Amino acid sequence: MKINCDMGESFGIWKMGRDEEIMPYLDMANIACGMHASDPSVMTKTVKMAKQYQVSIGAHPGYADLQGFGRRCIQMMPEDLAALFIYQVGALQAICQSENTSLSYVKPHGALYNAMMEDDKVFTCLLNGLKNYNKSLPLVIMAIPDYSRYQDLAEAYGIKLWFEAFVDRAYGCDGRLVPRSEPGSLHTTIGAIEKQALQLLEQGSVTTLTGNRIPVYADTLCIHGDGSLALSVAKLLYDRVAHL
Repeated sequence: MKINCDMGESFGIWKMGRDEEIMPYLDMANIACGMHASDPSVMTKTVKMAKQYQVSIGAHPGYADLQGFGRRCIQMMPEDLAALFIYQVGALQAICQSENTSLSYVKPHGALYNAMMEDDKVFTCLLNGLKNYNKSLPLVIMAIPDYSRYQDLAEAYGIKLWFEAFVDRAYGCDGRLVPRSEPGSLHTTIGAIEKQALQLLEQGSVTTLTGNRIPVYADTLCIHGDGSLALSVAKLLYDRVAHL
């Protein structure tokens, strides 16, 4: 099981997250590409840091929404969305190349991630964009009970999928994340996060807000880097995964 975290989300003089402290505990760093957060200098610094700790680098593209941190859905024509998506992935790849490293995968951010999981048109738009740019890059999507449809769509474009689960977010009965706007959507204590993490690691399942247990097949566990407990969670997962 790999540990991934959203990183490089500072912008100019505005600071977000504790990247320098968290990076040593990760397997995968999802680096913001300048649209929902980050800038060229932050992207370069984060790439250098990931390379230093031998952490796989993933592009973390989102909607062009700095004010909303990429958490607001923006309606776009497919060709415009594909261009925005490729633009961001290519920008991070260029920085990686300048630092003698490379991208390992792509994971959309925030509202774009949710739109991808809810709308096949958005999902196939991103698949097509990735195919046209570099189809060897896996696409990270949410691990849900009924994932076969996503696999079938991805296979049609020659794209490999990596499935992720979340240790710091609550799940609904459909196997998807509870919207942030709803009460209880975020786990705010280490105890609750540890309980969900252990269930995912040891049993391959999560317990929903209503108490139902649902299966979740995941390749990687996600930490949200902007969370106040991100460093503690990273250390916890690093220790737990190491002792499996």
